[in-house]
Amino acid sequence: MLKTINTDKFEFLDDKGSFKIGRAEDTSYLYFPIAGEKGLKSSVTPNLGGDAMVNQETFLLEPVSVENLHNNKNGRNFWLYMDNGSVWSAVGTSAEQESKKFTMEQDESLVSAGFMWHTATRANSSFGVLAEITSFVPVDFNVEVMSVTIKNIDHQTKVITPIAAIPIFGRSADNLRDHRNVTSMLHRISTIEDGVTVKPTMSFDEKGHRLNNKTYFVIGYDENGNKPESFFPTVESFIGEGGSFSKPRSVYRQEAGCSAGENFAGLEAVGGLKFAKATLKPKEEIVYTVLIGVAEDEAEFEAAKKKLASKDDVEKSLEATKKYWSDKVNVAFHTGNKEFDEFMAWVAFQPFLRRVYGCSFLPYHDYGRGGRGWRDLWQDCLALLFMEPDDVRKMLVANFGGVRMDGTNATIIGDGLGNFIADRNGIARVWMDHAYWPLKTLLLYIHQSGDYEILKEKVPYFKDSIVHRGNLIDKKFETEGNHQYSEDGKVYEGSIIEHLLVQNLCAFYEVGEHNTLKLRGADWNDALDMASHNGESVAFSYAYAGNLKDLSILIQEYAMNTGIDTVSIASELNILLDSYVQIYESVTEKTELLNNYCKLVEGDISGKQISIPVSTLVSKLMEMSEWFTEHLNKQEWISGDEGQGWFNSYYDDSCRRVECYDSDDKKTRMMLTGQVFAIMGNVATDEQIEYISKAADRYLYKEEIGGYRLNTDFHELKGDLGRMFGFAYGEKENGAVFSHMAVMYSNALYRRGFAKEGYKALNALSEASMNFNVSHMYPGIPEYFDAKGRGKYPYLTGAASWYLLTMITEVFGVKGEAGNLVLAPALLKEQFDEAGEAKISLNFADKRFDIVYANSSKLQHGTYKIKAASLNDGQLAFDETKVTISRDVIDNLPKHNSIIVTLG
Repeated sequence: MLKTINTDKFEFLDDKGSFKIGRAEDTSYLYFPIAGEKGLKSSVTPNLGGDAMVNQETFLLEPVSVENLHNNKNGRNFWLYMDNGSVWSAVGTSAEQESKKFTMEQDESLVSAGFMWHTATRANSSFGVLAEITSFVPVDFNVEVMSVTIKNIDHQTKVITPIAAIPIFGRSADNLRDHRNVTSMLHRISTIEDGVTVKPTMSFDEKGHRLNNKTYFVIGYDENGNKPESFFPTVESFIGEGGSFSKPRSVYRQEAGCSAGENFAGLEAVGGLKFAKATLKPKEEIVYTVLIGVAEDEAEFEAAKKKLASKDDVEKSLEATKKYWSDKVNVAFHTGNKEFDEFMAWVAFQPFLRRVYGCSFLPYHDYGRGGRGWRDLWQDCLALLFMEPDDVRKMLVANFGGVRMDGTNATIIGDGLGNFIADRNGIARVWMDHAYWPLKTLLLYIHQSGDYEILKEKVPYFKDSIVHRGNLIDKKFETEGNHQYSEDGKVYEGSIIEHLLVQNLCAFYEVGEHNTLKLRGADWNDALDMASHNGESVAFSYAYAGNLKDLSILIQEYAMNTGIDTVSIASELNILLDSYVQIYESVTEKTELLNNYCKLVEGDISGKQISIPVSTLVSKLMEMSEWFTEHLNKQEWISGDEGQGWFNSYYDDSCRRVECYDSDDKKTRMMLTGQVFAIMGNVATDEQIEYISKAADRYLYKEEIGGYRLNTDFHELKGDLGRMFGFAYGEKENGAVFSHMAVMYSNALYRRGFAKEGYKALNALSEASMNFNVSHMYPGIPEYFDAKGRGKYPYLTGAASWYLLTMITEVFGVKGEAGNLVLAPALLKEQFDEAGEAKISLNFADKRFDIVYANSSKLQHGTYKIKAASLNDGQLAFDETKVTISRDVIDNLPKHNSIIVTLG
């Protein structure tokens, strides 16, 4: 039995993040992701609820949101009819098991899981049986595998009749509330020798029906290859009149079912597979395999069946799946906290989940129609640069093809490289932060690789009917392939440098009444969406001020490393560079200048380019950055009391400053976002960062729910700023601990040398995540923690990429500088183990490095200095704060290397 298993916290099983927890079903809203690389994406609850789909149009199981997880009973199931006439569900969802929940008669249960595999174990001494169901999706097939082991744990022989039952939805998620009954009429259901198939006649869409070729299937066999004896292929035949999925008549009355070779039309489908009776002696077990999948054609269906044709095949596929995903996470940490190190394995895995799932297709993420957003794409690349670097260059170059000539961009990434969609809902909406992220990701890539040549790459621009930065729709627009054309009829291509200039310059000139950047549809915070006329994002004004400086420095480094002295840009773009400080200070003149530029690029452009001296371009960008920094610092600083202060983050649609200080704390308004980007964009001075930190600790910090909240309670609906103020305070963007911004706050503090303050933010998030009794979530970092500390929207969050980036480049200080490897640790003494060591293993420049920091005296950050450094037992040059290993040296190293840095 399983009574010794911990039920109030998860226990890690290895150094790859695998874990277990008892009676996970007693915690609401839990689900786990399993997916492959071919397209199938599933979620599995402790009771094997959840769903499975390839895309919005191809749901294998019924689409679910989080509230369905405890309400729906039509999940995956595996029933046992006992020789004494009793019935038991191996997933725990029979009516009787539900009624005994939270009593002494409740089943003992255990969930164990790792990257893309999930095992639910359940035992009941009264029935004398134990069931272990392992679920996974093979990497290369759109098949979800259920490997079911039934074991007799009684002292008497058992005779069981197993019945697998998987309801098949077999259509678009839209049909859940749009013509569900009508679309069931399209179903053509067949029983074959090993299962049930469903092939709808067409995909139902009133915009245009399409003939269907996909086949949904549920097939199964036992460990000896024996196929089911009979089938229940429809909901009607399985649950029976008056029955339900928690008490199906076919199981309880042991109905015969139908044989192979029968066909049914126009009904809801179930993969109901009834196997032959099995006799199990004490301690004897039998294994059944159930395959749930979707195939584009007969060949794909047969290939999947052949690949998983036996128990041994399934076991090999499971091990291959585990290895595939485990190998992906090639970053490992060793600190003084083993649980934290295992937590980091999950944080490192989350960017892969975002690559697979996008921002949809998990129960909390029940919005959108698939694909990743523009911002998500660039931020996920931050982590993938460390773990999947081989294809990143190609990906980065292709991604710039989503930029429009007016500095806006497509917001949804289609399938394959370089495929973009204007918006998932076809709305001409502009997120004013979007131009900020590409430069940040590109800088990391260039410093990791030393590849300044990427800036020369020529890339097309995205073009559609949305023009003038989303302010106008060109109804005459007609083109093929969504590319910007020049007047000679050719697709126009500009360098990546040019794309970066287009994005950041256009943003600089699009200002509101206070000469800070217009908020438009929203910035990173989608819920600030009701201030499109007069709202201003001061938060991202700080960010772009920093970007302009970074871009100036990058172009200078580019020239030094490649020998160029001029940069070619589209002639139209020069209008945004041929300006001066007096124009920067005038909202009217800046707006007019941007409008003139937008008119020039509204349709086909000239295709002509001009050359600008590097020195001129570098000086101009730095001039813009310095002017903007001074303007923001002078205008937006808010002074509090007791050495506290912070920066304003927004103006609302009524042109009012959003944040303020009041001697009555309840009337004080503070937001975290502005502080993050003022620090990260180098607008805040070191003295101001100290003031900000004190204010954030006073007004925003709540350790027990994860640390730094996004904002104080405004006690106002604020319909002139965004829907977030309609949310309950402490939920999502309105005052929750939003992991993404809390991690970026930490990152910004570390970058500016405030390691202790940065650690406080990181540590609060990890402690809250791993406190299962409060967070009620599996390992990893959620999108946010609610007012009670529950982790919400797990797995698919950009916070994971930023957390991993911060741990690698700031905490452990392992970073690239123009292709060289630099080690500059900012570890606090509590992050070292008992022996005074902290270790990170990762890849850099196609080489593997195990890097150990030895701090035997347990000195605190700020007091220790680098005393010695060695590479593969050979001494390294160093200074007191960092070790630099040149790219030339790295290129000549063996595949696996050891670095020891002694601190003292």
